Amino acid sequence: MSVRIGSYQLANNVFVAPMAGVTDRPFRQLCKALGAGYAVSEMVTSRKDLWDSLKTSRRANHAGEPGPISVQIAGTDALMMAEAAVYNIERGAQIIDINMGCPAKKVCNKWAGSALMQNEPLAVEIAAAVVEAAAPFKVPVTLKMRTGWSDEHRNAITLARQFEQVGIQMLTVHGRTREQGYKGFAEYDTIRAVKAAVGVPVVANGDITSPEKARDVLAYTGADAVMVGRAAQGRPWIFREIVHFLQTGEHLAPPLVAELRRHLLAHLQHHYALYGESTGVRSARKHIAWYVRDLPGGDAFRREMNLIENSAAQWQAVADYLDALGQQMDRLPASGAAPGAGEGADAQATTSDCV
Repeated sequence: MSVRIGSYQLANNVFVAPMAGVTDRPFRQLCKALGAGYAVSEMVTSRKDLWDSLKTSRRANHAGEPGPISVQIAGTDALMMAEAAVYNIERGAQIIDINMGCPAKKVCNKWAGSALMQNEPLAVEIAAAVVEAAAPFKVPVTLKMRTGWSDEHRNAITLARQFEQVGIQMLTVHGRTREQGYKGFAEYDTIRAVKAAVGVPVVANGDITSPEKARDVLAYTGADAVMVGRAAQGRPWIFREIVHFLQTGEHLAPPLVAELRRHLLAHLQHHYALYGESTGVRSARKHIAWYVRDLPGGDAFRREMNLIENSAAQWQAVADYLDALGQQMDRLPASGAAPGAGEGADAQATTSDCV
């Protein structure tokens, strides 16, 4: 099953979630190469005074990225959000996504992200302004939200209807409230109700950790697609695993160690090229740690790798570790649910605080 957003027919219905500090261009490209049908960027601020910052310039850099290029924007002012949409469209965005799902305190304390769900008139005003700003460019606008602010204030259904009325063309719902953060488990009853309430495509997000979970959530909610976040950290091939299972009912074999070596080393090279030497080495550590966390000797290697300050040395250390692993096994061990997915997952929020 595929999904259409505006004029864009997506390759499949298994998407990469926007994750701050994770879904940069190199990671998005890797996930798309490994089966993801769609990827949304890290959120870009609507504050003009930050557009020239190094962080924002990196997030607005889509050089070589296969389309459609979707950019998520965040803010609290309708005019500023409209201007941010145009700013990103002029830099290559083909789809604009509005962030009303991020639960991070640094975002919500400024009344952005999922905090906007407390102010329904403002949330709808922002959605309408962004749709209007993107219309002359024929760029569709999507929106990601949570089920509500708290258990007592689940208003995703009410907002979904209003967002559809002002022209939002796809809705993603994370099955947790803002108050819940990443604790406990995602619930899918609200997503199911949102799907029944609107005619635009609806994407189910939250605790999609395996092919079976993706199948079950799609069947239960009636959603048009699933969005995978933390379960893809260190396991970007989960997208092709889910797609294959949904199409055939069968499981793919785990990747060959040689394939992991090829993908991870290429990922690191692209990462260094985007971030430069110092920042690239530091920010690559979390990705490497995710890749090796369940592998033989992974913990010891991670501790050693975290002491390396040079990109060439870091790259070579990873290559040597995987060469040695390849002498022990041909394929990676079968994967279970990713650490951090489900109960207690808030521990992951420091690196993926807007999933």
